[in-house]
Amino acid sequence: MATQSPFSFLATTLETAFDHFTSTFPVPPWAVHEAQHRLVLLLNHVLQQEPEAQTRLARQKGQVALVQWRSIALKLAATPAGLLELAAADAVPDLTLSVTQASPFELVQKTMNGDKPEVRIEGDVQLAAQVNWLVDHVRWDAEEDLSKIVGDVAAHRLGQVGRGVSDALRGFLRKPAP
Repeated sequence: MATQSPFSFLATTLETAFDHFTSTFPVPPWAVHEAQHRLVLLLNHVLQQEPEAQTRLARQKGQVALVQWRSIALKLAATPAGLLELAAADAVPDLTLSVTQASPFELVQKTMNGDKPEVRIEGDVQLAAQVNWLVDHVRWDAEEDLSKIVGDVAAHRLGQVGRGVSDALRGFLRKPAP
């Protein structure tokens, strides 16, 4: 007799609650716009720490990529400086990346295990290859940024705590259900 994992029940329950909450309390358009601007600022900050990434992205200037997951969409354009900006709402995307993993819980689980989520790719192959390179090679050194605020020793300690929490969560998510 096959038994169902309590985690799958929890994932289904959380997904249903998430869907109900987002349909009952839609996020105002201004909040979505502000969140997208903050995300672009963070992405550009990370890109500025990697000159090769900026060089590769500069070659794609003017190209527009649409990233979608469920009802969330983000349309980005490459700038001549090798950074990103929000594309105009009416801009036609050269590349569409649709995350096909529907469950937020499974998406987090897959990401925490170091795997890439399942993505449907449509459009410009060269732009898709550059985006894949960025995903594979660009990493945010949060500890370095934190050291500018609290100092090297405190940032290193906080980094150790963060890595410990991440490792524990990763181990928890990897455990097979009894």
